[in-house]
Parts: sequence; structure tokens; C-alpha cells
Amino acid sequence: MCTPTFPEGPQLRAALDGIPAYRPGRPAAGADSYKLSSNENPYPPLPGVLERAVAAAGAMNRYPDMACSALFAELADHFGVPVGHIATGTGSVGVAQQLLQATAGPGDEVIYAWRSFEAYPIITQIAGATSVQVPLTADEEHDLDAMADAVTERTRLIFVCNPNNPTGVAIRRAELERFLARVPARVLVVLDEAYREFVDDPEVPDGLGLYRAYPNVCVLRTFSKAYGLAGLRVGFCVAQEPVAAALRKTAVPFGVSQVAQDAAVASLRSGPQLLERVAALVEERRRVHAELTAQGWTVPVSQGNFHWLRLGDATVEFAEACAAAGVTVRPFPGEGVRVTVGEREADDLLLKVAGEFRGRTAG
Repeated sequence: MCTPTFPEGPQLRAALDGIPAYRPGRPAAGADSYKLSSNENPYPPLPGVLERAVAAAGAMNRYPDMACSALFAELADHFGVPVGHIATGTGSVGVAQQLLQATAGPGDEVIYAWRSFEAYPIITQIAGATSVQVPLTADEEHDLDAMADAVTERTRLIFVCNPNNPTGVAIRRAELERFLARVPARVLVVLDEAYREFVDDPEVPDGLGLYRAYPNVCVLRTFSKAYGLAGLRVGFCVAQEPVAAALRKTAVPFGVSQVAQDAAVASLRSGPQLLERVAALVEERRRVHAELTAQGWTVPVSQGNFHWLRLGDATVEFAEACAAAGVTVRPFPGEGVRVTVGEREADDLLLKVAGEFRGRTAG
């Protein structure tokens, strides 16, 4: 009798071949170093949040509420939307992956600007779908006309990161509405608003208004940035009922811990303190931008909690200079560096390095 032969090891999906690795921001090198590489909030949890989280941790022997009932109710009340229009996940990137699982597969296309959030090509390839990357304009803006032109019969989803990560540039209402009017109703448009709380340009629309006007729009938000819960991994989506229901079906069971749920509820109830912290970070963002501009850098006006320096071939050299001085930034080799707005001491150190680097390389 012939013995059947099998390839060595388990057979894995070919769609996983060549997936780019997600590169998290480098941690600070030591106690005297600062981390400006991950767009984290430099402030501790909002008042009352730590106490709620610690209390929830005391019941860690129990599964979390899989339905996220209290969090859903709080979000619905806070944003004035039906509970049935909400879905949660492990950060906004977790919800983004659920969106792809619900909409796209082999043979389907996903459109997004590039450069934009680096998770988009990863989670698109994991779904087996095809990325359609539309280059940013020379001013680091979404080329919405080109994105609309890229829609085909195979397009299932479009990511619009607003403000865009890593450039910080935001899309204004009129141009975004013109774009949405061109996109077929069958294509889901995902407004990724992870940095929405930091927006101070009144012409940049709140995606929740657009979700109400366009049934094919859904809005991604997160507690990782302004709310300072990056370590707890809780994000959410607001979308029309069919989309939200599909997301709840694709969610990892018990994926959002009870600690994260309770901390998120407490954070939503700390509105005045949140506004104070956001205002302070926005003011610091303005200061850093003004200093960088005065040094001679061309820096896009950011609506996030970070700045973008397009350095091209000097990107790695600049990042290494920062690291040597005690501050880590996020390099995208060959393109540029993203720098989080952090503690004033960290920002001053970054500005010192930037000024010295500019002085050595200008001209």
C-alpha cells in the first residue's frame, strides 16, 4: 500500500505571504528618555477612571459582558445614536479589521490614501482583498477625486483617515461631501476619526453628521488617544444597523475586557476634564508647529496630536539623532517622521534636535 505524502508543516493561506509587519513606535530608551513615537496621551487616566478600572480588575476571574451593555448605552447617550448602531472592538484597528471581514474578500478591492494608517494594507491583505492605494497630493492631502475615480465594480470599502495618520492633514466638509456624493451607495465609506477630539478647524466635519446623511458611511473612534486608554484596547464604530450588526457578528467573543469597558464608561463621564486636556495638547501642538516652522521646516497643519516631517532619505538619520538625544519618534524610512505632541519637556528636546539637524542639513 502506498503511503500518502504531505507537505512539511501545516498549510497556511497564501494571502498571508508578504504581509508587511506592523511597526509599533519604539519605546523610550531609558528613564530619562521620552516616547513620541506612538501618538499616546502623555496624561494619566482621567479622574475616576483608574478607580473604576481597578474595581473591574477585581473580578478578572469572570468573563466580561460580551454585549458591552453599559458601554453601548453610554455611547448611545453620549453621541445621540441608537444602541443598535454601535459596535465595539479591540481599538479602532480591531473594528477596522471586523469591517473588512464583513465586507471584503478575495477579488474585492479596498481603497485608501497612501501614505495613511499603516494597518490598512495589513488588514486588507489578511482579508484576502486587494489594496488600491491612491497617493497623497503634494500638500499631503487626500486626493479625493482620484479616490473616487478609483472605484470599480469590485470596490467594497474605502478608508478615509480624517485627520490623516501620519500627516495630520484633515479633510474639510465641502470636499468630503463632494466625494461622498460620487461614491456608489453599495460601497462602505469608513471615516477613521481616531484623532477627532483634537480637531479645532470648524470646517472639518464631525463624521457622525455624515453618517446620518449618508447610509453607506460609518465612523470609527477610539479611546486610545484623547481619552488615554491606549493600553486597554477599546474602540467603537457608529454605523447604520445592518453594518453595525455585521460588526457585532465578526467581533472576537469577549474581546473587549471588563476593565476596558468600565474605564471607557468612566472616561465618557469625565467630559470637562477631557476638554481641558485636549485644549492643553492642542495649544502645545500649535507651539511645536510654530517653533518648527520658525526653524525652517515645512510642516503640514496638523489636526491630530502629532506632526509630520517629510524628510525623504534623511528620515532614519533624523530618527537616530532624536534617539541619541533621548526622544523616540516614528520613522517611515524614505518618507518622513511622525512626532507625537507630548510633555513640554519632551517637545522641547525634540525641538532642540530638530533645530540642530536643520542647521546641519539646510542648504
